[in-house]
Amino acid sequence: MPNDVKNILIVGVGGQGTLLASKLLGKCFLEKGYDVKVGEVHGMSQRGGSVVTYVRYGLEVFSPIIDKGEADMIIAFEQLEAARWLPYLKKDGVLIINTQIINPMPVIMGVAAYPENIIEKLKEAGVKVIAIDALSFAQSCGSVKATNVVLLGVAAKELGLGADIWLESIAITVPQKTIKMNQDAFLLGYNSRHQ
Repeated sequence: MPNDVKNILIVGVGGQGTLLASKLLGKCFLEKGYDVKVGEVHGMSQRGGSVVTYVRYGLEVFSPIIDKGEADMIIAFEQLEAARWLPYLKKDGVLIINTQIINPMPVIMGVAAYPENIIEKLKEAGVKVIAIDALSFAQSCGSVKATNVVLLGVAAKELGLGADIWLESIAITVPQKTIKMNQDAFLLGYNSRHQ
């Protein structure tokens, strides 16, 4: 087990399941014997505002906070959130992005335009970018609410952790009637090929 602490940021907007994703991540790392700290920052989460969760794991973790340039991985549930939090990613970090676009309030009100070509610009930033249409994968499993678990599947593969521990965590974390759907969504992400 490595001594150094690893940092993962989960970013999205309210209602996308970022908090469940961080809970599942935390459980898996605890099962692997790591010390884990999880911190949540809620914006206007009930109104589609920005939500960020910090997940830190290692032999000994003292704080849940991740500063700029410290994240080993960012899991972004939406493109604009990926761009907003990019400064927190290490130079050799991994950025996993759901290709979904959710217009923030200024765009909805017509006072701003949604930036174009976000994923292409992020790739030019020199970090490893994995872009995936997690929403479509989730829909194929029966619910858009499984988008978060699809993204976790992609992250789990990148982290080099086997699927079994994740499937067990899903089974004890999500409502019983959604276990199979969430496990299927996870496996779709885990086994997916990316852009």
